[in-house]
Amino acid sequence: MAPDGLWIALTIWAGFAQTLRNAAQRSISGQAGTLGATLVRFLFGLPFALIYLGAILLIKDESLPKINDTFLAWALEGALAQIVATALLLRVMAARNFAVGVAYSKTELIQVAVFAAVFLNDPTSAITIVAIALATAGVLMLSPPVDGRGRLRGMFEGWTSQAALLGVASGAGFALAAVGYRGAALEVRDEAGYTLAAAYTLVWAMSIQVVVLGGWLTLRHRPALAAVFRLWKPSIAAGFMGAAASVGWFTAFAIEPASHVRTLGLVELLFSLAIARRLFRESLSKVELAGVALLTIALILIALG
Repeated sequence: MAPDGLWIALTIWAGFAQTLRNAAQRSISGQAGTLGATLVRFLFGLPFALIYLGAILLIKDESLPKINDTFLAWALEGALAQIVATALLLRVMAARNFAVGVAYSKTELIQVAVFAAVFLNDPTSAITIVAIALATAGVLMLSPPVDGRGRLRGMFEGWTSQAALLGVASGAGFALAAVGYRGAALEVRDEAGYTLAAAYTLVWAMSIQVVVLGGWLTLRHRPALAAVFRLWKPSIAAGFMGAAASVGWFTAFAIEPASHVRTLGLVELLFSLAIARRLFRESLSKVELAGVALLTIALILIALG
């Protein structure tokens, strides 16, 4: 049984670590490309995940839990869904109206609640629904304007565009990944406990992603793979922070419904805004301040609820 509020601390930590990982990846993507930078979080994060799993086994004096076909299916689904979602998001960013697509990808919050309720029977309370609605509206207010038409207007006018459809598909992929990781952890949680279940699921997911994405780059884009190894110093930093973030996400998924975790995980946006304002002295518009307010209210609701 997890201590009360542990999932909240883990999710906030995951959002903070993910912000630092994103900052580390920026210096890599310029030379290794986006897919190469994406591989870094798995390839250089996997050794840290294995060390974490080994430490848990030693400290708790336990053995690896028995896995079944359902566990493997959930882990495979989550790992592949995350890769596909990332690839779709890259396509969105290459589209003309990329802001529409990115905004629509934030429908992940709504989709993860639906998928988790259907596939995992995760409860969805009235407070959760309100928090998701407020968080989604807040994120849209913080998204970039679209062709001078504003945030919400540009999004609704462009809902039939290719970028919008790809954005929704990307959000679905990230939602399915969250559901897959929680489903895998739940399969072994009763036997192993939430900490070991999360660590074991993380190692399986990262291993699958290294094989699939690493194999793709080996066959189709070897220069990007070479750049990843050439930039091993920043890659190690990005891999470590990526693994640290994943430990938080996966352990929180093993404890709490995925919709709660992903909604509270939007605290990452607040961290990013704070860093941007601190480093670049950026100011927020009235619409953006309203978005921050809605997002903050949603995070408080999901945490207290």
